[in-house]
Amino acid sequence: MGRAPRDYTLDGVDAVLPGRVVEDARVVVHGGQVVEVGPAPRGSRADLHGGGALCLPGLVDVHTDVLGHEASPRPGARLPLDLATRAATDRLVAAGVLTAYHGVAYGDRTPVGLPPAGPGAEALLTALAGDEVREDGARVLHRVDIRCPSAVESLRGVLESAEARDLRAAGGGPVLVSHEDHTPGIGQYARLGTMERWLVERAGMSSAGALEHVARWRADREERAEVAAVTLAYLGDLARSGRVRLAGHDPETVEDVDALVARGGAVAEFPTTVAAARAARSAGLSVVMGAPNVVRGASHTGNVSARELVEEGVVDALASDYVPASMLASVDVLVREGLATLPRAVELVTSGPARAAGLVDRGALVPGTRADLVLARRRGAWLSVVATLRSVA
Repeated sequence: MGRAPRDYTLDGVDAVLPGRVVEDARVVVHGGQVVEVGPAPRGSRADLHGGGALCLPGLVDVHTDVLGHEASPRPGARLPLDLATRAATDRLVAAGVLTAYHGVAYGDRTPVGLPPAGPGAEALLTALAGDEVREDGARVLHRVDIRCPSAVESLRGVLESAEARDLRAAGGGPVLVSHEDHTPGIGQYARLGTMERWLVERAGMSSAGALEHVARWRADREERAEVAAVTLAYLGDLARSGRVRLAGHDPETVEDVDALVARGGAVAEFPTTVAAARAARSAGLSVVMGAPNVVRGASHTGNVSARELVEEGVVDALASDYVPASMLASVDVLVREGLATLPRAVELVTSGPARAAGLVDRGALVPGTRADLVLARRRGAWLSVVATLRSVA
């Protein structure tokens, strides 16, 4: 796994192209870009031989929380952030993900109302801004808690800083911002019991303590409705002026989607109901669902099944969320269950998320795109990455 030469030819692969698979294909790369993909000419010789592996575009992940998990693998356990960043990148690459948007949260509490345990936004942004890290495919998904007054001010400072402008110019693609509202009773935690169960199982609270905490957290959040309105107005101004590409996290109703469209949103992240997903797709938003949801066959919070939405044709992209390996595994599941052809399933983890992020230079094996390639082979029931070739363009 690693960077490839700027110029090379690869054959002996089954190449997954938009809408079709080319068996015994040859891929020609020049200057770090794909210049030709098609059947290998008879008698031709290539620099690299794929040994019959599937050849996919490098996977694009528009929402991963793997960095935070690597930085704080257990409660009270912190690892050096540079080591965690390296480990997160290696873990993503091993899963075939060559472009990854790491979630950086702005807010003074976690979604379940606890003090953050991992590194803060400033530390994560610094870790992700290094040239080597960015060359390895790291990008940032700015995740803003709309009911936290300090969150929007922190984001404002980042976007208005000279460093952010430089990052925007060099990063490849627009600044991606997702607004989030984890108030109990709506969105991801529409069922109060979901948050209560999480607090018992993951935070070690008693059932009574979790019940009391959720009630208090909900009341506190509801008192901040005015903060949410101001934050959404600010984000709408940014989106409509083209300064950011805006995503709405966990839209639940048609009204949520209509409001997202009105403020200039481009992406519906993890809609929680069939109605919201349909409305988002009808409005021209990119609909992103969780790959772990596909692999499990259900949402871990009891919301709509991603498989159901894929079968209905209203999903544009899948994101790893909290399991990098779920991206490639979701391809297996969708094909195995007859919910998508192989080319369509691959699009959901490559060109679909690239479009959602506003990236036009990757995600498909077609001439003119970055030569980020993944070779995968089936081992047992699952596809497994055997090599990655990252463009040096």
